Amino acid sequence: ISKIEEIFSTDLVPGDVMVIPLNGTVMPCDAVLINGTCIVNESMLTGESVPVTKTNLPNPSVDIKGMGDEFYSPEIHKRHTLFCGTTVIQTRFYTGELVKAVVVRTGFSTSKGQLVRSILYPKPTDFKLYRDAYLFLLCLVAVAGIGFIYTIINSILNKVEIGVIIIESLDIITITVPPALPAAMTAGIVYAQRRLKKIGIFCISPQRINICGQLNLVCFDKTGTLTEDGLDLWGIQRVENTRFLLPEENVCNEVLVKSQFVACMATCHSLTKIEGVLSGDPLDLKMFEAIGWILEEATEEETALHNRIMPTVVRPAKQLLPSSTPAGNQEMELFELPAIYEIGIVRQFPFSSALQRMSVVARVLGDKKMDAYMKGAPEVIASLCKPETVPVDFEKVLEDYTKQGFRVIALAHRKLESKLTWHKVQNISRDVIENNMDFMGLIVMQNKLKQETPAVLEDLHKANIRTVMVTGDNMLTAVSVARDCGMILPQDKVIIAEALPPKDGKVAKINWHYADTLTPCSNSSAIDSEAIPIKLVHDSLEDLQVTRYHFAMNGKSFSVILEHFQDLAPKLMLHGTVFARMAPDQKTQLIEALQNVDYFVGMCGDGANDCGALKRAHGGISLSELEASVASPFTSKTPSISCVPNLIREGRAALMTSFCVFKFMALYSIIQYFSVTLLYSVSTVIAYRDGAFIKAFEPKNEYVCIH
Repeated sequence: ISKIEEIFSTDLVPGDVMVIPLNGTVMPCDAVLINGTCIVNESMLTGESVPVTKTNLPNPSVDIKGMGDEFYSPEIHKRHTLFCGTTVIQTRFYTGELVKAVVVRTGFSTSKGQLVRSILYPKPTDFKLYRDAYLFLLCLVAVAGIGFIYTIINSILNKVEIGVIIIESLDIITITVPPALPAAMTAGIVYAQRRLKKIGIFCISPQRINICGQLNLVCFDKTGTLTEDGLDLWGIQRVENTRFLLPEENVCNEVLVKSQFVACMATCHSLTKIEGVLSGDPLDLKMFEAIGWILEEATEEETALHNRIMPTVVRPAKQLLPSSTPAGNQEMELFELPAIYEIGIVRQFPFSSALQRMSVVARVLGDKKMDAYMKGAPEVIASLCKPETVPVDFEKVLEDYTKQGFRVIALAHRKLESKLTWHKVQNISRDVIENNMDFMGLIVMQNKLKQETPAVLEDLHKANIRTVMVTGDNMLTAVSVARDCGMILPQDKVIIAEALPPKDGKVAKINWHYADTLTPCSNSSAIDSEAIPIKLVHDSLEDLQVTRYHFAMNGKSFSVILEHFQDLAPKLMLHGTVFARMAPDQKTQLIEALQNVDYFVGMCGDGANDCGALKRAHGGISLSELEASVASPFTSKTPSISCVPNLIREGRAALMTSFCVFKFMALYSIIQYFSVTLLYSVSTVIAYRDGAFIKAFEPKNEYVCIH
């Protein structure tokens, strides 16, 4: 760029090259990073306040594979895209070069713009009470019309003055259709809103309080809603000689400090230091804290002296390194160790949700060859390892952990060829690195349930309110958490529906198998795919007390079922309990699908990825006070699902009040209508005296003064 100028963000157009300031900024548009790296807080869009590292878009001409035909896409190249509304915390740059990004989307086309548009223009939520109230008012208008015509005819026959006829006839209409009805019905809602405020639930759409009184199904997000936000390291299970060793709890010890397993945990992450504090993905943070190592990054002054970014260095705390001195003098000799054990992270291939893995190229100080370390989803990592290094019982061990609700991550490693120099590694494709690895073992993480979760779900079940889990997590982990929290009872069976889209001329099909055994349902090949859920649903209805069936599926299967098995979707919605690996738009589609089978749906979530679903549900309650939660009609101050029964309770109270007020006002109007019409129907003599109508009934000479 020859010249840099300052302009208003409103003047930005796609194609402009913008310079990201050193001290960070709030992004005014979607832009793709072409130079340098950025650390970004994307809580505005994802609900996760964890900083994310963004790298520059790789140059296709430099790529070994030469992906020249690849087009940029914000979804595919998410790791290189700075999204509108997110905060750039810190930038890193090369000598003499600024951190630059190309504007790709502005205004409502950006990710934030689409979010705002979904908030501004949601699909209208229909509520039967209000619909019936309007129908009833129309009926009253029709009744008033009859009284209006009757009064006019009766008055003309009695030769009443025109002015009096007009006043009396219009009086009938105002008596019959009560103008105070909307105000009276709002009274109950106002009091309910005050009570909700006292228990820490805030509402931006008071009309939804009444609707919450009719909720008969509640969808819950998993992470941060049913379970705690963070993960805890439960233990590790290493592999030696293609066999699993016994699980180990303590990773921070002298025996393992120089092992490849710990080296992988120390280097294969996206952690960074912001103002001297380690930050990044909570999972990476827990892993790094468990080994007790130290991370050191190059300062801005050091970076400016080199043409490339200085490598991040990790090293164990000195007391962890084994000492050659006798045990008695160990404490005195800790700081006199001659050898320095450090690992430099040379190149990082960030975690990709599409690939389900991340990898790094690292080098131990003094070694000639570099090492490649990889971590990710166990199935993916095992497929990229040499088959002879993967234990025979790998699948069984993995299944045992996932059934217990643990989150499992696999690690792998290999020595790189000596011909791969530092400069070659900077331009190499990740596919060249991520293959032919040695399988090293598993890291087991635990996602604990929140203390109040089981009790709240039990209360909802007692009230005959169905509960559903909608999560972006792994299927078996989600099923396990559903069992732990009581959403699925111990004796209940879970059937996973795996839908496959049409491919290579083959039609779309659904495979069914039990979650506990991972074996297909009996005779599934012989039974028509559509007959299975019907058969199972019927079985469960006939034998409800003994065994109940729950369907579980992932986001991909859900999309295929909605597209290719539309007649099957309602049946699955009636018994679907676990929906895993769901994208934000799929969560919204699920809410709509449940509403289509006449459920009043509540949604409880804590992140912006639940935003569309929170807005679409009859009663959406957010457990987070982040900016993205403005989409939700209700926001709870306490981040636990205990607010859900409180909201339904207040909703039912407000709904009951509205019903009673409605009945009172309607009855009051009808009684008054018939009374006045009866008075008008009696043959009366009308006189006007002192500005008041005086009606003298013919049988008696008594005067009734009506003001």
